[in-house]
Amino acid sequence: MQNETYTLSNGLTIPKIAFGTWQIPNEAAAKAVETAINVGYRLIDTAAQYENETGVGEGIKNSQVDREELFVVTKIAPDVKSYEGAVEAINDSLDRLGLGYVDLMLIHAPKPWKELFHNSPKDYFEENLQVWKAMEEAYHAGKIRSLGVSNFTIPDMENIINHSEIKPVAEQIKTHIGNVDEEILTFCQKNGLQLMGYSPIATGQLIKDQRLVDMANKYQVTVPQLCIKYLIQRDILPLPKSTHKEFMEQNKQLDFTINAADMQTLIDFQDETTFVPND
Repeated sequence: MQNETYTLSNGLTIPKIAFGTWQIPNEAAAKAVETAINVGYRLIDTAAQYENETGVGEGIKNSQVDREELFVVTKIAPDVKSYEGAVEAINDSLDRLGLGYVDLMLIHAPKPWKELFHNSPKDYFEENLQVWKAMEEAYHAGKIRSLGVSNFTIPDMENIINHSEIKPVAEQIKTHIGNVDEEILTFCQKNGLQLMGYSPIATGQLIKDQRLVDMANKYQVTVPQLCIKYLIQRDILPLPKSTHKEFMEQNKQLDFTINAADMQTLIDFQDETTFVPND
């Protein structure tokens, strides 16, 4: 599974499954990332906001896998909304990671978290364009190989697409069975953005859902495997997270296909998990 890739709109290839590091503390990140790489993950996702970039970078270094074989993603924190702040944030992330470049840099959110949570009417369109300008300059300097966004609405993405030299190649949002934003998925597909799904198991909330347990048993897989495979079959790139080697390995053992009828059942699946855009 780890050798299968998508091709981004800028021509870069990206593995179809990532190792996510949200909620992994910095002191545990090095071992977790090293283990993930050693069991076959080649796409590593982090963020300044996670406060674990240093550990992630150590794990990459300790893995002994060539940097060129890895695809590393990080994110500019939501509170950074100026050109100068973004320039500093990009350089700081690279320093913490100990890398000369990252493969994909995302704007973590269209607004500072506090305003996003409280549905502030301010759109931050101009501020995001200033951040994007800094990212474009870092791209030309060889510090970033591709640019993208996270937790953006369609108008937020349109603002970037319509006013940028370098177009976004990815959007990362919370996505799992029972919580797929069909409008954003369609928009991304039409505009050349790879949709990436964080919290693919709804931070564990789906594991005990009896409907999913029964379906997973039918395919002789775990509920996390079912959840991850569902996203991949919808061409959404999942970002599962675990600090346990056994589960890391399980999460990428996806040599089964969910049939069309079951896929429709999962598309129609309703759950009560709430949107918490922490990732």
